[in-house]
Amino acid sequence: MKVLSIVLSFRNEEKNIPELIKRLTETLKKLSDWEYQLIFVNDDSTDNSEQILLEKQKIFPIKIINMSRRFGNLPCVLAGLKNATGDAIIYMDSDLQDPPEIIPDLIKKFEEGYEVVHTKRTKRLGENKIKMLLTKVAYLAINKTSNIPLGVNVGDFKLLSKNVLNHMNSLTEFNPYLRGLSVWVGFKQTHVEYVRQARFSGDSKFRNLFSGPFAEFIRGITSFSTSLLYLGIFFGLIAILFSILLTIYAFYAKFSGIAIPGSSGILIVSCFFSGTILTFLGIIGIYIARIYEQTQGRPHYIIKSIKDNKKL
Repeated sequence: MKVLSIVLSFRNEEKNIPELIKRLTETLKKLSDWEYQLIFVNDDSTDNSEQILLEKQKIFPIKIINMSRRFGNLPCVLAGLKNATGDAIIYMDSDLQDPPEIIPDLIKKFEEGYEVVHTKRTKRLGENKIKMLLTKVAYLAINKTSNIPLGVNVGDFKLLSKNVLNHMNSLTEFNPYLRGLSVWVGFKQTHVEYVRQARFSGDSKFRNLFSGPFAEFIRGITSFSTSLLYLGIFFGLIAILFSILLTIYAFYAKFSGIAIPGSSGILIVSCFFSGTILTFLGIIGIYIARIYEQTQGRPHYIIKSIKDNKKL
């Protein structure tokens, strides 16, 4: 019998976990040819999430991985994937925005021979229009600058074959962009469409701007392309050309008796070029930071304990 591993990263989800397990197990029991394991990765929760899982563990095949501190969502997902042993592996959010009820659709595609099954959100409930617009712009920017075709509205909820996961786990990239990496590895891929739900309970657990969607965007746009650096060269050349033209105009104006605007014009030009320089210094800094993270040799995460009631 084949085994399905489901990886769920969480922090302080005591209100969501009972409903999540209920819907997961009700869905998974319909897959008569599959056994399953639920891998919950605890990002140093401070509520009763772990205690609830320990009670549920008496009934269901649940593995609990406790991190040594709060590492964030990506390291937790990586820890879960590293500990998954199934023939097929699904990773998804624990807030019920990703409906467990479409898991059979993912399995069906896997059984048809697909090794990566993405999910594409046709609608996103409970999210404002400004966020949706920014998301579309982010996907467009990543696709225009990277060398992989990242589908619009394709999120982290997806199925991987054991073969694909083994290849992904063998990579040594410190801060990977999983959405892109799952496309980059290749193999036969497809997607399943669904309506993304609003959170069942609670709020997003991202700590700040630099650990949430914005960080994912930066990771995505710098993981598979150096286009932004070439864009910096392009704007630098434009700036040089603009400066030459201004110099020529200044000499022409001086000898033609044309009045040149005073300090305000100089200030505007200076601000423009200063902003351009600072922007691209920031871009270069991001690439250097990625190199720095890679060369530090630190692990993605440290696991405090693993509590498992069944070996699959």
